[in-house]
Amino acid sequence: MIRVEKSDPFSPDSCSLIEKLSAELAAITGDSGKSNFTIDSMDGDRSLWVLARNEKGYATGCGAIRPLTENIAELKRMFSDRSAPGVGKALLNFLETSAKNMGYTEIWLETRHVNHKAVNFYKNNGYVLIENYGPYIGRDEAVCFSKVLRD
Repeated sequence: MIRVEKSDPFSPDSCSLIEKLSAELAAITGDSGKSNFTIDSMDGDRSLWVLARNEKGYATGCGAIRPLTENIAELKRMFSDRSAPGVGKALLNFLETSAKNMGYTEIWLETRHVNHKAVNFYKNNGYVLIENYGPYIGRDEAVCFSKVLRD
């Protein structure tokens, strides 16, 4: 049983998962991903940081949304330690529902072409390719996705 809950991005569990994610991204892509995310960006009213916890209460994954525009949320720092199946899906479902409840109509995200697990995960969960946006414009290693949030 995976439980997803709003959390403090500065908590020890959050910081530990962020470091694990950064190390994994650096190993896969050569970039930790830290340059396009700071914990301070989670301060806004329409931002949300969450942790996934297993049945014993251990933090097994994290993720966030933050505003890109009035209607578009950006998905950031999605990570599962893969200690249990379904962590990524539980995080994504929670964040999509939260985004919709916060008034967003769409979610955008960026990952890297070489991160095949992430690319396939998002495609399998209804995300479609879009033109690279913001800091990812002109970056051939980046691939961006979007999902319209429906009722």
